[in-house]
Amino acid sequence: MNVLNYGDKDADIILLQPVDAHDLESMDREADLIRELSGRAFRLLAFCVPNWNRDLSPWKAPAVFGKEDFGDGAAKTLAQISDVCTDKTQTYFVGGYSLAGLFALWAVYQTDLFRGAAAASPSLWFPGFSDYMRAQKPMCSHIYLSLGDREEHTRSSVMASVGAKVREASALLEEQQIDHILEWNPGNHFKDNDLRTAKAFAWLIQRECRTI
Repeated sequence: MNVLNYGDKDADIILLQPVDAHDLESMDREADLIRELSGRAFRLLAFCVPNWNRDLSPWKAPAVFGKEDFGDGAAKTLAQISDVCTDKTQTYFVGGYSLAGLFALWAVYQTDLFRGAAAASPSLWFPGFSDYMRAQKPMCSHIYLSLGDREEHTRSSVMASVGAKVREASALLEEQQIDHILEWNPGNHFKDNDLRTAKAFAWLIQRECRTI
């Protein structure tokens, strides 16, 4: 998996983000926004995911849009990302947008390597994921959730459930006493993905720095 570096290569805060070709078009802007919003030095590693639906899905599920089903490649992707988390003096955050946001949230239920998850507009409509969250507890300190205020207004009945699912996730994290936030952004799912992801990572950095 190709990995691209942004930010300060000597920083102790490491941000890990699965990306696709569309994300790569705005990674420089995202890094600038994270720096501006957090006021901290960081290193951002962008992992270029070959097959979005396969490599970020925790288990198989039928196609929701188009004809491509969802695979079960998240475990392999997580293993590849985890391979860079070897320095115990560094702080690691995992995050992403859309299905990558769902992956980030799933990842902190799998391992305690990450101090937090930046789940920007995560695909919480993913079949079975709400049940999975109810049966588990995340192994991290901070979780950021966000959604566009128009995202639940869609013709797809599956994807339209995302509003209810993200509210349910926030309530569950509150019940489990996990430090988190649910932030609503203006617009649909396809607006400002770089800004939304930057806000997610910046919030995690600020929360973590408060505890140091």
